[in-house]
Amino acid sequence: MRTRVRGWRWRRNPLRRRSDVIEAWTAALLTVLLCFGAPLAGAAAGLWAYGTAHTTQLTQRAERHQVSAVLLEDAPSEVPSAQGGKQQYRVKVRWTEPDKGTRTAVAPVPAGSLRGDRADVWLDARDRSVAAPPSDTAVWQHAVTTGVWSGAGAAGAVLLARAVIRRVAQRHRMAEWEAEWARTGPEWGRRTA
Repeated sequence: MRTRVRGWRWRRNPLRRRSDVIEAWTAALLTVLLCFGAPLAGAAAGLWAYGTAHTTQLTQRAERHQVSAVLLEDAPSEVPSAQGGKQQYRVKVRWTEPDKGTRTAVAPVPAGSLRGDRADVWLDARDRSVAAPPSDTAVWQHAVTTGVWSGAGAAGAVLLARAVIRRVAQRHRMAEWEAEWARTGPEWGRRTA
């Protein structure tokens, strides 16, 4: 004969304790938070991160301008690295602006560039060399990464709360069983002849 064990905390049962009911309700609430709250938290954080990064991108694009400059010296060749990616080195460059004439500065250029090559250089309002504004891909990567990690953090917090609640409920359950046994245990110890 097979008995149903599922849902025993929800049904009336002489073995069910108050801590069992509280644990069942908190487990249901935490399940809802895990299924809906964590993804919503991740989506909200991702949207916020996208808005912030997009605003920064637009601001930087408005404050910076790009010029095509000629290298005045060779850039060192690329050094192998574990990160991969494009290495850049700061070298002296020259460009001409119609109303300001010829200008020189030190700017980052791709590794291995030779003297006389052309490179695109980003400048601020004071004609100082600055990094390029973030691309649309970088903005989306930032937003998605923030959203995923925020959702995972929320899910981790819910799972940690579940573990803590389960431990506290187990402690209360054992205390309730101990009190019940202290009351009924002496009757079991009597011998009837």
